[in-house]
Amino acid sequence: MTAETMTRPVNLILLGPPGAGKGTQARMLEERFGLVQLSTGDLLRGAVAAGTPAGLAAKAVMEAGELVSDEIVLAVLKERLEQPDVAKGTILDGFPRTDAQAEALDRLLTEKDQKIDAVISLEVDDEAMIARVAGRYTCAACGEGYHDDFKQPKAEGVCDKCGGTEMKRRADDNAETVRTRLQAYHAQTAPLIDYYAARDALTEVPAMGSIDDIAAALDAIVGKLTTAS
Repeated sequence: MTAETMTRPVNLILLGPPGAGKGTQARMLEERFGLVQLSTGDLLRGAVAAGTPAGLAAKAVMEAGELVSDEIVLAVLKERLEQPDVAKGTILDGFPRTDAQAEALDRLLTEKDQKIDAVISLEVDDEAMIARVAGRYTCAACGEGYHDDFKQPKAEGVCDKCGGTEMKRRADDNAETVRTRLQAYHAQTAPLIDYYAARDALTEVPAMGSIDDIAAALDAIVGKLTTAS
């Protein structure tokens, strides 16, 4: 089922620890179904750059060196959901992170006669994930992800997607840092997983296989949602 058949926005939350391939899979879902990935950081930066009311509030808080409140994040998200490019639906990344945020998000979407249609958790083996993350890099121009072992550009040093020739690696993609990030992810995400599991909205997808296998599993889930929308 393609994006053209969708009648109601389909909203997903895509969960996954560092290195699970969440960014790669989100981009594939964007292309396949016309959904738009919305990460908290990008939302805030976009609202600040656009000078929206919520963006101005966020800017003041960030310039004061303080954390942006849930209320401001929700206000920024509400503004973003009113833009025409998200008419087919969204993939939320980085929000919600707590039960309170999840409840507030439910209220916001209910006001728009929408809901979270599915929460997809990419499940990984932590030790194998540490090895996977250590070999990854991205195109500096477009952000397309690659890996020393699992996904190299067709032409060495040239991005398949945009033709860029500058690649970059994250300085914190090392075993010790990744292990710490995985532990923090599991601790932070556990309550959220319980929240959506209790509402029969959670689907766990094994994420240690090939990119194409994982994509096929996600396509099957989202395809059913678009058929029902």
